[in-house]
Amino acid sequence: MLLDELDKRILLALQEDAARSNQELAEVVHASAPTCLRRVKRLVDSGVIARQVAILAPDKVGAGLSAIVEITLDVQSSERLDAFEQLVAPEVAVQQCYRVSPGPDFVLVLQVADMPAYHALAHRLFASHANVRNVRCFFSVWRSKFETRMLLS
Repeated sequence: MLLDELDKRILLALQEDAARSNQELAEVVHASAPTCLRRVKRLVDSGVIARQVAILAPDKVGAGLSAIVEITLDVQSSERLDAFEQLVAPEVAVQQCYRVSPGPDFVLVLQVADMPAYHALAHRLFASHANVRNVRCFFSVWRSKFETRMLLS
């Protein structure tokens, strides 16, 4: 889907604050409210806007420990890679899961309450899973940047 300049302005404005009313959005992007409504619907229907969410402050909701985890599987067949993704997908604490190459097979971004919560999750997902060969975890001591906005070209 080709995005014109108005689409891009709308997307940038929504990435800053998706809770704006359609009228506020129209004012920010310098378009009419009906045009904005039609454009946003088209962007949603086409899948450009995947979903709109509230971003929570982890420390305010009891999820103050961030971890980046590298996972290497013993067997890297397509079925085993898919099975691992299906294992971690329902876990709320697993915020992001990437298949990567080279190096480990997966990189996960986790948000948990504390070290005991990480330990329980790691035991449930990694230690008790027969195909997990290696786990390497990095714990965040300070988050200097967190951004969900994407650059539009």
